[in-house]
Amino acid sequence: TLVDLERNDTENIIKDATYFKENRKASNLLKDKNIALIFESPSTRTRISFDIAVNELGGHSLMLNTGEIHLGKKESIKDTAKVLSRYVDCIVARVKNHKTLEELAEYGSVPVINALSNLSHPCQILADILTIKEHKNKLKGLKLSYFGDGNNVCNSLIIGGALLGMDVYVATPKGYEPNAMFVRSAMEIIDKYGEGSLTLTNDPKEGAEDADVLYTDVWISMSDKNKDLEEVLKIFPPYQINEKLLSYAKNDAIVMHCLPANRGMEITDEVIDGKQSVVYDEAENRLHAQKAVFKYIFSEKQ
Repeated sequence: TLVDLERNDTENIIKDATYFKENRKASNLLKDKNIALIFESPSTRTRISFDIAVNELGGHSLMLNTGEIHLGKKESIKDTAKVLSRYVDCIVARVKNHKTLEELAEYGSVPVINALSNLSHPCQILADILTIKEHKNKLKGLKLSYFGDGNNVCNSLIIGGALLGMDVYVATPKGYEPNAMFVRSAMEIIDKYGEGSLTLTNDPKEGAEDADVLYTDVWISMSDKNKDLEEVLKIFPPYQINEKLLSYAKNDAIVMHCLPANRGMEITDEVIDGKQSVVYDEAENRLHAQKAVFKYIFSEKQ
């Protein structure tokens, strides 16, 4: 998770991501390296951005869907990790249960990158931070407001904001707040650096007022098997990013969504297609941020 990073690590990753965006095919960082890409759930941006990142950095990507390997089924995760470590230089894994990542890292001998779990989505947030930096030319002191479900994206967003001195507001219905472990970690990071803040609220207007960035994600994630759609449609509409909610923010506020979006639910067509939306910049930046993560990992190893 992003808790594994220090502030300077995060800043360096964003700096490197900017370089890779400006110099897209200028590095052979992964030359002669093989990267396993494990996907337990479907993906568009994560899969494509990681695959292209590996190849543009001169490496070879090996795509492994759950139908092609026995991850935790006919073969233990421990054995899978040990075997893959004999073949590849790094494992990128998009998993349903965060514990799978922990076991891959514990028993394998190569780096493991979290490409999404039920608890966190760190690579997405690194791309988000790059996007905010591009549009706002700064990070410290910005009001970054998240609306909706306190899910894995939200968990990582509050850590990313804390690491970079942002004032993060999370507006959710009662009972849908972000994971308490990530909230505690964010507060510890804020105390450590003496900058930034984290505010949890059930009032979407409070979150939107004078915000620099408005962020949302789906109300029901792929891993949410226990959520009742009828209940969600009753309690979540006040947290929809629409023209009214956007009107409370600063005039130059930007709107973000990690995609895929359920248009008409967590965000309206008018907003996501509007002039303040930066969702496609955000999607593109996954590629550049992923490359920067590889640089961080392999530079550390060397």
